[in-house]
Amino acid sequence: MGNCLQRRGKLVESDPAPYTVARPQQPPWQQQQQYQQPPLQQQQQYQQPQHVHKIPATPPRQPQQPPTVSTVKSPPPRFMASPKPAEPRTVAMGGVLGKPLVDIRQTYTIGRELGRGQFGVTHLCTKKATGELFACKSIAKRKLANKDDIQDVRREIQIMTHLKGQPNIVEMKEAFEDRHDVHLVMELCAGGELFDRIIAKGHYSERAAAAVFRTIIQVVHTCHSMGVMHRDLKPENFLLLSKEENAPLKATDFGLSVFIEKGKVYRDIVGSAYYVAPEVLRRNYGPEADVWSAGVILYILLSGVPPFWAESERGIFDNILKGHIDFESPPWPSISDGAKDVVKRMLKQDPKDRLMAQQVLNHPWVKEDGEAPDRPIDNAVLTRMKQFRAMNKLKKVALKVIAESLSEEEIVGLKEMFASMDTDNSGTITLEELKIGLARQGTRISDTEVKQLMEAADVDGNGTIDYIEFITATLNMNRVEREDHVYAAFQYFDKDNSGYITREELEEALIKYGMGDEETIKDIIAEVDTDNDGRINYDEFGAMMRKGNPEGKRRDLDIGF
Repeated sequence: MGNCLQRRGKLVESDPAPYTVARPQQPPWQQQQQYQQPPLQQQQQYQQPQHVHKIPATPPRQPQQPPTVSTVKSPPPRFMASPKPAEPRTVAMGGVLGKPLVDIRQTYTIGRELGRGQFGVTHLCTKKATGELFACKSIAKRKLANKDDIQDVRREIQIMTHLKGQPNIVEMKEAFEDRHDVHLVMELCAGGELFDRIIAKGHYSERAAAAVFRTIIQVVHTCHSMGVMHRDLKPENFLLLSKEENAPLKATDFGLSVFIEKGKVYRDIVGSAYYVAPEVLRRNYGPEADVWSAGVILYILLSGVPPFWAESERGIFDNILKGHIDFESPPWPSISDGAKDVVKRMLKQDPKDRLMAQQVLNHPWVKEDGEAPDRPIDNAVLTRMKQFRAMNKLKKVALKVIAESLSEEEIVGLKEMFASMDTDNSGTITLEELKIGLARQGTRISDTEVKQLMEAADVDGNGTIDYIEFITATLNMNRVEREDHVYAAFQYFDKDNSGYITREELEEALIKYGMGDEETIKDIIAEVDTDNDGRINYDEFGAMMRKGNPEGKRRDLDIGF
């Protein structure tokens, strides 16, 4: 998900902007000791041999001949260099880790790319000696622009070493530095992100959500009890160790984490927009900010949307500071009081009033075999499809235009879901495949409802859902409301760039989808043309596109639900 607040550079106190980004400060006691090369071994002092060939005291002098060479060698200097095999060589030292430079490829085979971030790339790697698979996070040294950046890398390694052995935290195996990168070899989490697993299951009950959340808040408690504040808790930073059903969940990415100093007030703004605590925005926070972030994750686990949303980061921050949380819109009326109580007490504006991690673990709804009911939470995919069914036909085509323009990165989760339902690899989903796919994901609906969903998604009416129709039907509402997407869709219909969609232009566009009949066009214009001039302008088109979104300002977060 985007909206990352991480920035590099020092805080400029004179900056009037309320959300200036600062660098995490490095406590003096965390300084990495510089590697010191051990002194060369001193060679033992030469001792004169006891038996020496005697030379005559008065040899005849023969100026014409070279002097006779003695069979006895002069003593070597006290610090003569060692024999060649043991001769010390100059070792290139790394400027980040302060250790000798090492070629990681001597120990590991670097494989395919797993992910990419601001400072580096993560690859699959294989240990040559054992064949074990790991993840190698390579941080480009050229992107470490100053001492603060270097200290951040050192601190991340220190913290991961400190947390080594904790069951729900990704373990760092070793670190290398070569001339171009710093390499962190870590435990491989091959099961993917937490929310990808939720997509695959299709739904969660409150009890299942409580079990997942229990692991998340346990990680927070572990970090705090060991003196670490994570500062970037979000769903993407929780990975499953394997694809097994009961694979453990692991926390990762400690790049923004710091050691907690007693009595210290932290003032740098770091984290990701949806999850950042209000006191972080006010530049006066401590470990309680992690509890807030975990509370936001729980809110999303229960509802599929974040508690604070806006079109921009600034708007998100404003809503966080206002602190209004919606517990009235669906699915909250059907969520248990215990679940709502946990969320409310974790998202208190004043960090002093907020539950601590240990208190959250002891809450009756969170505890194992606690009061969390085994009642299914609304299926997010089903909800989107039902929402989509209520849209008019023009909006369906407009959404299809938007769907065709989205990048692979934007729809990767939906692409995987489509592939799982398309069991015969035909490139389309039939009514039977949709029914089986929804059932496999835990969605219990009648045959009539499945047919209604098929009818809603099947834009061209051929009895199957193709890839673009599926992506269109499950588009997140925040995608719909992006101005650039809406305008691009409007231009698709407005062929002559007149600023209006005429009846003829509408017919030309809709006929491609088998919807260009006179009755359909008449219905569309009657619904969308609010000023009754017989054509659709951009304002009318935009209003139509935004119509039907949940609660206007509350839209689905693009997490692949």
